Amino acid sequence: MDPLVLVIAAALIVLVVGGVVATMRYRYTRPNTASVRMIAILTVVLAILTVGVYALPRVTASPGGNSSSGFAGSPTIAHSPIAGQSPTSTLTQSPTGSTTIKIGSDLPISGGDASVGLPIQNAIHLAIDEANANHSIPGYTLVFAPRDDVGPSGVHDPAVGSQNVTALIGDALVAGIVGPFNSSVSKAEMPITNQAPIALISPSNTTPCLTKNTPQSGCTGASDLVATLRPTGNINYFRISVTDDNQAIAAANYLFTTLGYRNAYVIDDAESYGIGLANNFVQAWKANGGSVPGHDSLPATTTNFSTELAKVAAAKPDVIYFGGVDATGGTAIRQQMLQVQGLQNTPFVGGDGINTPTFATTIGANSGGPVYSTTAFLDVTKLPQDFISRYQNAYGQVGTYSAYGYDCANILIQAIKTALANGANTPANSSDTAGAQAFRQAVINALKSIAYDGVTGHQSFDANGDTTAKNISVYQLANVNGQPGWKFITTVAVK
Repeated sequence: MDPLVLVIAAALIVLVVGGVVATMRYRYTRPNTASVRMIAILTVVLAILTVGVYALPRVTASPGGNSSSGFAGSPTIAHSPIAGQSPTSTLTQSPTGSTTIKIGSDLPISGGDASVGLPIQNAIHLAIDEANANHSIPGYTLVFAPRDDVGPSGVHDPAVGSQNVTALIGDALVAGIVGPFNSSVSKAEMPITNQAPIALISPSNTTPCLTKNTPQSGCTGASDLVATLRPTGNINYFRISVTDDNQAIAAANYLFTTLGYRNAYVIDDAESYGIGLANNFVQAWKANGGSVPGHDSLPATTTNFSTELAKVAAAKPDVIYFGGVDATGGTAIRQQMLQVQGLQNTPFVGGDGINTPTFATTIGANSGGPVYSTTAFLDVTKLPQDFISRYQNAYGQVGTYSAYGYDCANILIQAIKTALANGANTPANSSDTAGAQAFRQAVINALKSIAYDGVTGHQSFDANGDTTAKNISVYQLANVNGQPGWKFITTVAVK
């Protein structure tokens, strides 16, 4: 029986008994009026106390108390504990859409590209697992939806990438996508994701022309891809890797300011990557006050550089800067410099196109002048130790791009959290296309103004979706663990 009914019955009994006693007292003993009045008062007081013993604890109890029922028929508000908070914390509004939010990825995780793609996927998985364990978005569960863009040839395939993002877009619960790894795959995926729209955030794309069309970037004329890659004119593509044009600027600043060189001869391989590096180096070098006695473009198929190097030697440069990769002249030029009088000890510098094990082992670390290279990524040994430990405990050796995949995932998670805090609702289910469009746009809007401090440093995005953290690593060819390799020297921040 309801305890409230028992209490009311007890109070009535007290009143009845008190009334009977008062009546008998008045009728048979003929007391004075004051005595009868006292009995009546005591009876009422006892009845009130009877009810009060039951009611008082419930009136003063907190709304989150363990009472199974309220007083006088009032319902008690049940407060469910929110992850990371005590059970007595303020009640939050329940989600109006799905409590499952998916984060997709598109990376080469098999075949010949698995060594670079899989460590990124592992890092994304780590970020999502940690967010769920820490209840980073209370009331919601993040689910990882990875895709492999390796095609029949065993390497990354733009066509497969296009199919992957189309499938991810078709699942309304996917709020954003981390990837792709390769710039060529991005060219295929960007128009599709731009029209959806859905956020695409790359940990590794460095080709400037994905987002730029300025003369300084080398992305004009036939290389101006912005209108094709961004058909709606709106930004949905972001990247935390530094574009190639910044490598050349960092090299120019380091060589001029730190090493004190003043005269630089420039050679490029006549290909878009090499020309872009060379042009940006020349511009930055002259801005620093350096001189460029010559800048030559030679076909990537060139194998004999004797005539070119004789011309270079006559200019007596302090340093030679090469725009290209090891196979398109980088290795051959450095080898043949040893045969040219006046160039045997001349410093040789290039971008990440020469920062390869093949170049290092072919050239060696003990002959000729110093060799420097730049890369758009932080050296693994300079990453925070706690991240390295957490990654290694889960997946083993940290990859070159693992930290970038980790930060991309966390940036996307922060944007999702911001979108929800700003009032956006998740889609109702995997088929809720309208809900997906609205929520994905809210996530994109949050990414545009994101400010995130991660393992790769402080990350935010400019008007093109490019990172504002333009940190370039400088390496020198040296003996590393007894073998020719690339030794990290410093990080140069490009302003």
